[in-house]
Amino acid sequence: MSERSNDTAEKQSVEWLDIVDAEGNPTGQVIDRRLAHAQGIRHRTAHVWLLRYNKQTNRPEILLQLRSRTKDSFPGCYDISSAGHIPAGVDYIPSALRELREELGLEVKPEELYYCGLRTIHYDHIFHGQQFIDNQISKVYLLWSNQEETEFRLQTEEVEAVRWMDFEECCEAVRNNRIPHCIQMEELDMVRSGM
Repeated sequence: MSERSNDTAEKQSVEWLDIVDAEGNPTGQVIDRRLAHAQGIRHRTAHVWLLRYNKQTNRPEILLQLRSRTKDSFPGCYDISSAGHIPAGVDYIPSALRELREELGLEVKPEELYYCGLRTIHYDHIFHGQQFIDNQISKVYLLWSNQEETEFRLQTEEVEAVRWMDFEECCEAVRNNRIPHCIQMEELDMVRSGM
């Protein structure tokens, strides 16, 4: 843990995250993202789920992101449409908008995001032979979008592919582990209540 550094070069080489309390409020201390995951230090993320109605079935579909196989956690797994760590000094909405732009090529206005709730996440896994302890507070958002899979501009180092999936089929696939994923039913339930 460290106080925020004024050294510009150091800030560019290290991804600094705010250390937060149990409600997601910054404590005034920051930590390198790698250390946060090595030590299980609480930090913030923003999660955005994209939804649309299928024109043929008139049923909701959810966009799943296939994580790059080089990711430091859950490589090659289906995940939230767009998500990311919140840099130190940045708030949830600006970070969510940046992730949408970077990962999917979407330009979105803040008022287009529908807030679904706050979620506490804690897990401990081994990836690439390294312990990875995630301890995060996430704000979950919903975004309606009619784009086709081929219309998204993917950030290939983060996202291998995207796919629209019937919402109920996605819930069933996650519940029964029919697809490789790192999706939690609690979060899908939050999205369902926000529809």
